[in-house]
Formats: sequence, C-alpha cells, structure tokens
Amino acid sequence: MLFNSLKFLIFFPLVVLGYFLIPDRWKHYWLLLASYYFYMSWNAGYALLILFSTGVTYICARLLEKEKTREAGGKRTKRIVLASLVLNLGLLVYFKYFNFLLTSVESIFALFHIRLQIPRFDILLPVGISFFIFQALGYTIDVYRGDIPAEHDFFRYALFVSFFPQLVAGPIERSGNLLKQLAVPHRFSYERTKEGLLLMLWGYFLKVVLADRIAIFVDMVYGNISAFNGWYCMLATVLFAVQIYCDFSGYSVIAVGAAKILGIQLMENFDAPHLSTSVAEFWRRWHISLTSWFRDYLYIPLGGSRKGKARKYLNVLIVFLVSGLWHGASFNYVIWGAINGLFQIIGEILMPLRRKAAALLHLHRESFVHRVISGIITFVLVDFCYIFFRTTTIREAIAVIRRILSPGNPAELITGLLAAQNPRATATECLFVFFCLLILLFADAMKSRGIAVRTKILAQDSWFQSLFFVAAVCGILLFGVWGPGYREASFIYFQF
Repeated sequence: MLFNSLKFLIFFPLVVLGYFLIPDRWKHYWLLLASYYFYMSWNAGYALLILFSTGVTYICARLLEKEKTREAGGKRTKRIVLASLVLNLGLLVYFKYFNFLLTSVESIFALFHIRLQIPRFDILLPVGISFFIFQALGYTIDVYRGDIPAEHDFFRYALFVSFFPQLVAGPIERSGNLLKQLAVPHRFSYERTKEGLLLMLWGYFLKVVLADRIAIFVDMVYGNISAFNGWYCMLATVLFAVQIYCDFSGYSVIAVGAAKILGIQLMENFDAPHLSTSVAEFWRRWHISLTSWFRDYLYIPLGGSRKGKARKYLNVLIVFLVSGLWHGASFNYVIWGAINGLFQIIGEILMPLRRKAAALLHLHRESFVHRVISGIITFVLVDFCYIFFRTTTIREAIAVIRRILSPGNPAELITGLLAAQNPRATATECLFVFFCLLILLFADAMKSRGIAVRTKILAQDSWFQSLFFVAAVCGILLFGVWGPGYREASFIYFQF
C-alpha cells in the first residue's frame, strides 16, 4: 500500500479515527493490526518474515535480560546476540543476496576458466526487509549494551518493529525513542494534527509533483543511453540527484507527519543534504537514520577513530562498502559506496592543504561565496557517485561517464527538450520544474538556518491556515503526475 495511493488515503483516516475512539488499553493492538494489514497489502505471506524477526529479537532480548541478572556479561550474552544477528542477517542474505552470491561465485570461477551453471531461485524481495531487520537488530544490541531494558509486552514490541508509517522505507527508528512512545496512549491534538498534515502535504509535493515529474525525463535518458548525447546524460544525472532526494525525503516526511498525527514523534531523516559543503557533511545530513545506525552499530564497534588514522580510514571504507551492499545486491552499489567512502577519506587527508590554501588566498571559509563553491563541488562529487547508483551495470555506468566527458553539441539538448517527443518536456513544464526547485531550495535554506516553514504557517490566523491547506491540496491534485491510466509510482527506496 503506497502512501500516494487511493487505498492509503482511505486506510489512514480510518486508522486515525479508530485509534482515538477506542479505549487506551487497546490502542497499541489497533496500531499493530493496522501495521500488519498495511504490510500484508503487498504480500500477505511476507508478514511471517516480520513475525519471525520480531520473535527472534524479542526472545533474545528477554534471554539477555535473564543472563544479566545471573552474571555481568559473559560468553552466553555474546552468543545470544550472535544468534540474533545470524538468524536475522541470514534471512536478509537469503532474500536479498542469495542469487547475487551465486553469480559472484560463478564469476570467480570464470576467472580460472571454470564454468559453473548454478541454478537460480525465483526469490521475490520483500518490501522493506532491510529496514525492519536493522531496526530489530538495533533493539537487540541496545538491550545487550544496557541502553534500554527488554520490552516484556510482545505485542508492543511487535508494533515497534512493524509500525506502519516507517515500516517499509524508514526512518530506521531506535528502540530508545519509539518503544517508550508506544507505551503511552495518545490523545487527539488539533495542533499536532495540523502540523502532521502540513508535513504530509510537503511530502506529497516532493513525491508526486516534483520527483515523479523529474523521473519521466531521467527514465527516458537512462532507459536508452545510446540515444542521447552527453548533455542529456549530464542533465539526467543532475536531476536524478534531485529526484531521489525528493522521492526518499518525501516518503520520510509523510511517515513523520502520519506518525505525528497519531502522537508519535519519529526521527528526522534528512537535513537539507544538498546544501552541504563536504561529502562528510552530506552523509551527516542524508538518510540520517541509516548513517547513524552504521555509526553506532558498526563504525564505533570496529574502533571508530580511536585506533589511529589508518584504522579510522579503513573503518570508514568498510562502513560505506557495507552501506553500498545494504542498498542492493549489485557491484554498482558497492562501487557507489566505495567512492563515497574514498571521497570522505581524501577530503579529510586534504583538509590541512585546503586550510593553508584558503589562508594564502585570504578566503574566509564561512563566507557565502566560499560555501557556495564548496557546495557546488560537493554536489558534483555526490552526483558523480549517483551514476553507479542509477545504472544497473558497471558497463552502463562507464557508458554514461564517457558520454558526459564528450558531451557533444549543447544545442541538441535545448531543441530536444522542447520537441514534441515527450508531452512533459515542454517549455512550460521546464519552467514549472524550475519553479518547484526554487521552492525546494527555499525550504531547505530555511531549514539549514533552523527555521521550519510549517511553524511560520501555523503561527498565522486560522483563515490563512485554512486557505493554505486548501491551496496546497488543490495544487498537489492539479500538478501531480496523474492522468488516464494513472498508476501510482513506487518509492525508489522500496527496492532496498
């Protein structure tokens, strides 16, 4: 059930209505039922996967609690955590990486001129499996570390793993934040509902007005790279960075808004990442829940920055290689992660030289001009990595890079955009996209200054708020990518 589907627009109000009408003691059961129904709308059988992961991590956490009353740590607690990791990651590996591993084995043997023909399995990747397994594993580790007590109510814990707003594409919530909120029944709040609806409307604008409109051009170019020159590939790559940001942050904002209406505060997943002035800063602002998960549960346990520079750089590279693999069973994603990691390492190594150069040239690093230049360089580096993210094979990625390096005649891009080959590639459409990008830039610029636009809107008189809500809904309905035969576009991160 997609957020941008008619089913969800019927489902969500019914869930909210039921939640605030039923007695407090039944509220978390109601949300648990709604969450499983939400997930089962894709494939009912895959609800067993969530139940399995929930059961394993719940039992392991209770066992950890009992062991800690008998002894302070010890081998048994580590074995329990290991069992949770093996069972959950084993499930993830089977559904997401099994055929990829078989292909990799065949490729390795092919290097020695040995041909293997290993049969493949028709395995359908369950939606959101990487998200809910990481969330459940984070809970096990938190209990092991003593950061939180084990949850005794199985149904409340099951709701933590399956809470429908953030179930299939995050944000990946922490047990210390979400579990305690689920333990408290929430009352209806008019002000909180207005804020939640504003967030949801902003998310729908990002997804159906901007991301899905940009996707038409990006898919056209990347779907037939040989038919377009380098300028098309360059523009499509730049626009893909905007598309994936609007698509993914749009989902996260809708999730945060929907949860807020129910009285739950989810963590923020994006903080104007494309206004970053370094690749390291970009990753502190992009997919914050995953980045912080890898930091706390992988980077720091590996030693973080405590064991010298060389070990720190190795740890950074390991984290980004794993992050790339988390995104998909393809060497494209691994290369994407590796390049991002290398950019961070190189950036830190070159930092003293950059500071000296800025001092010699009398450049103020915090000046507007310096930040703009740094921001553009950062965007170019991040956008280059996206070539490997968007393409399906390494050969295809190399083809895109080659075309960008020999772009050809720029006039072909202008005339082609305004040609009738695509009804949405008109001068009016281009201007509309440009206008929407200005709105996005304004909102992110305000956010980076610590100003939430929605708080300014909610501070106005009731008549203005009502007028804004009506105008926003009408604008999304009018300018969203709808039409005859419309089928709601899936969110990009659903495949991960």
